[in-house]
Amino acid sequence: MTSLDSAPIDDLRPRRRHENTVAVVTGSTRGIGAGVAKRLAAEGARVVVTGRSEDAGAETVAAAEDLGGEAVFVRADMRDPDDIAALFEATVDAFGRLDVLVNNAGVETYTAADEADMDDWEFVLETDFRSYWLCAKHAREHMGEGAIVNMSSNHAFATTPSIFPYNAVKAGINGMTRSMAIDFGPEVRVNTVNPGWVAIDRTTGDMDEQRREELASIHPTGRIGVPSDVAAAVAFLASDEAGFITGASLTVDGGRSAVLQDDFLPDYRERREE
Repeated sequence: MTSLDSAPIDDLRPRRRHENTVAVVTGSTRGIGAGVAKRLAAEGARVVVTGRSEDAGAETVAAAEDLGGEAVFVRADMRDPDDIAALFEATVDAFGRLDVLVNNAGVETYTAADEADMDDWEFVLETDFRSYWLCAKHAREHMGEGAIVNMSSNHAFATTPSIFPYNAVKAGINGMTRSMAIDFGPEVRVNTVNPGWVAIDRTTGDMDEQRREELASIHPTGRIGVPSDVAAAVAFLASDEAGFITGASLTVDGGRSAVLQDDFLPDYRERREE
């Protein structure tokens, strides 16, 4: 099975499910978002790449164009409601329409529920949650029939210590998806993708080989994910092939959420004795 990261460009071009599609992918200057933007472009979409870094955005645009798609960069800060509104106006100005929104932009803090402060709360909630609602709201105004894919996490179902409020927000995104699917249907379908461990700079950039092997070993697939794994799921849910799927959450985590227990959890017996 070939991944988008390793497949030759010629192997990707026949997959044209998104011919004549216009897509906005938030947080697409790097990581999973960049992978999604490139996958949609490879399938024929005209893609709006967005984020805060113009240099990184230009790199994603160039990569998307190399894959046979058309792309533009629009700078937008997902914590700024005015930037979000302007993003969708710029999309329609550039391409005349909007068919797909991928809400992907996200941040996290490594804080426990009893340690997080208001700055942590606002940083995560405004970027990872409020922006999804605002982007979907503005996108809906410009869509006829279309699709929205919200990026959540396997932390929506089971989590680890000291990743609050990220884990709470990711659970909320699944609920938001269900609400939007009901309110935006039947014209617009809304679904969630819930990735697990994915090898991007933020998650594995500083890991040594031993830690990478340990992570791979706790996945039933025998490896952690790469951005193309998530991008493939997004491309499917955003396509007409998923025309009878809405309000759903698709977990893309190499089977990690099927594993009952691991060594990462704290020893609660020791905690009671303290």
